[in-house]
Amino acid sequence: MAALVLSVSAAAQRTFVNIETANTQMVLGTDAKGQLLFLHYGAKIGRADQFEDWNSYRRTDYSTDPLAYPAQGGRFFNEPALAVKYHDTDQNTELVYGSQSVSEPKSGVKRYEVLLKDVKTKLEVKLIYMAYVKEDVIVANTEITNGGCKAITLDRYASSAINLRAGKYLLSHFYGSWAREMQIDREMLTHGVKAIENKQGVRTTHNENPSFMLSLDTESFSENDGEVIAGALAWSGNYRLAFQMDETNQVSVLCGINPDAAAYPLKKHETFTTPEMVWTYSLKGAGQATRNLHDWARNHCCYSQAEICPTLLNSWEGAYFDFDAKTLTDMMDDAKDMGLEMFVLDDGWFGNKYPRNNSKQGLGDWDINHEKLPEGISYLADYAHSKGLKFGIWIEPEMVSPKSELAEKHPEWVVSSKDRELTTTRSQWLLDLTNPKVQDFVFSIFDNTMQLAPGIDYIKWDCNRHVENFGSSYLDDQSKFYVDYIQGLYSVMRRIREKYPHVIVQSCSSGGGRVDFGALSLFDEVWTSDNTEGLSRVFIQYGTNMIYPACVTGSHVSAVPNHQSGNVTPMKFRFDIAAAGRLGMELQPKNMTEEEKTFARKAIESYKGYRDLVFGGDLYRLADPYDGQHYALMYVSKDRSRAVVFAYTIKYQSRTPIFDLRLAGLDADRRYKVTEQNVEKSCWWGSGKVFDGSFLMNHGLNPDMKKVYDSAIFLLEAE
Repeated sequence: MAALVLSVSAAAQRTFVNIETANTQMVLGTDAKGQLLFLHYGAKIGRADQFEDWNSYRRTDYSTDPLAYPAQGGRFFNEPALAVKYHDTDQNTELVYGSQSVSEPKSGVKRYEVLLKDVKTKLEVKLIYMAYVKEDVIVANTEITNGGCKAITLDRYASSAINLRAGKYLLSHFYGSWAREMQIDREMLTHGVKAIENKQGVRTTHNENPSFMLSLDTESFSENDGEVIAGALAWSGNYRLAFQMDETNQVSVLCGINPDAAAYPLKKHETFTTPEMVWTYSLKGAGQATRNLHDWARNHCCYSQAEICPTLLNSWEGAYFDFDAKTLTDMMDDAKDMGLEMFVLDDGWFGNKYPRNNSKQGLGDWDINHEKLPEGISYLADYAHSKGLKFGIWIEPEMVSPKSELAEKHPEWVVSSKDRELTTTRSQWLLDLTNPKVQDFVFSIFDNTMQLAPGIDYIKWDCNRHVENFGSSYLDDQSKFYVDYIQGLYSVMRRIREKYPHVIVQSCSSGGGRVDFGALSLFDEVWTSDNTEGLSRVFIQYGTNMIYPACVTGSHVSAVPNHQSGNVTPMKFRFDIAAAGRLGMELQPKNMTEEEKTFARKAIESYKGYRDLVFGGDLYRLADPYDGQHYALMYVSKDRSRAVVFAYTIKYQSRTPIFDLRLAGLDADRRYKVTEQNVEKSCWWGSGKVFDGSFLMNHGLNPDMKKVYDSAIFLLEAE
């Protein structure tokens, strides 16, 4: 019979790392062997040294106590955050505490650095935690340094690890596909390992998203009640988020770059820095976790940090490849007439030897198509500016068509595996951004496009395929490809931002294929989905804004029947959905009726009056589209003086059910005038009247919305 051995000596002197925000606390502490344990993440518990005599009573034959950064080797045998292969093929790493430091890089932000060292080699691991005090967010990543003289290989290198103790764990995570992004799965964690991961290389968030929420000690999802931990990885490449429930019913969460096909060599004295993992904790349900992430994103992460984006008309679904200058200037005239503020020229404007008149050729040849646009881009930009519109243009700089001058000149720049099939998606290949020469070329595409006309205000950066048969003629070690590609992309974007800090840049990847905080630190917005149909967008936007703020999610009104779903939805419903994000239009205005244009003018003007709330307000989800026949949400200004409410009927209601809509986030002691927008006759008897905040939150609205596609927007203004 095995003896019962306690893994921690109660008499051992401990060292603690105490990381705090306004309402949360993370505590790490050493054990008798100097290993750094993960002791707590959640609500405030007071002094960290209360763990001085802590004992888990865990048997050593059930692995070690939860480690702050578990490494493969020693007595640890669960999922490791770090796995290293040394020059002598040893694969054991045992990290012990070395030192710690705390600094304050800016007001309201504290940086904690904790140094760990392997007991045998000169490997060093620095755990970095950035505590954003007001936002209740902790951002963690890791620096791994090979201090020895011989090269090593990193087989696993997670950004961060946490450990949770609860009775039950409800995981909410995201799945989907092209035109159906950010759908939500909710499931109870069971013993074993659950992984959310992607291996598509560059367009990595269509099918899964590197984010999640964990509701603790419950089997039901709640917006307003209970403990919730949310996380999101700031990385645009392959990722893996792993949740392991062990024999003691504790759950470890490991998040970082997907180690599959990505063993990373580290020469002597080299350091590898992992991407950041964003954590937040809420005692007030999923809603507060979302608001924490949104505040952090707007204040510290997103490139433009909630800057108001102009409303726009994009040419794609209105013209596709079939246009000339007059087609575009007529669209600009209509855009101005409806009150829009920008026109964006999409695909089809370039290529001469292989003119871009369809999706089968021309990518890589970024010269103006002189037959289609003899007047040039400058003519179009000047025309837009003369109308008081900003001007934007589409590029897809990471891609090349097989039928292009670029492919003929530089076949070695194409991502491919020697002597294996070179596959196409959308008749295109991927350029090798691990190669510095390709990075220079991709930067030049952006740079030269900006020189096509004075005052280009907006660039739509697309990415329409993933990686297949990966390989680089530049790299000696192909295992570096997936990591070095994304680092190359980020390097190019940093150069672009240094030269063009004020240009609005959208990250589009066949819609929502690159929606993550890594991209959002360099791009102003993401194209949420190629599917612009209103009913589909209910679920796409609901899921996306669970993690990412509305100020970065592009949301357009398109034609019917919808070009992706074929669905026919009313103009008002389409506008009311799009107005909950960055409003734009994606259609041919000349095909609209005068009645539709009149409504569009009214809706766009109304949106301008409350879009500051959408961009910078606190989000409260009022009705879950997965649970019933309605979807509703609202944004509330930080001073609680104004709010905007969006409500939608998404299923047939019949004559009997009543939509009871209790609001949230208001000041109970203030009085608010409630006005429905864009209607002559309101669906609610109280429109135009004044109500106490307590009435609106505790009794609420009962709008008459019984038919599918009924929708309403209410503006609230404190008296």
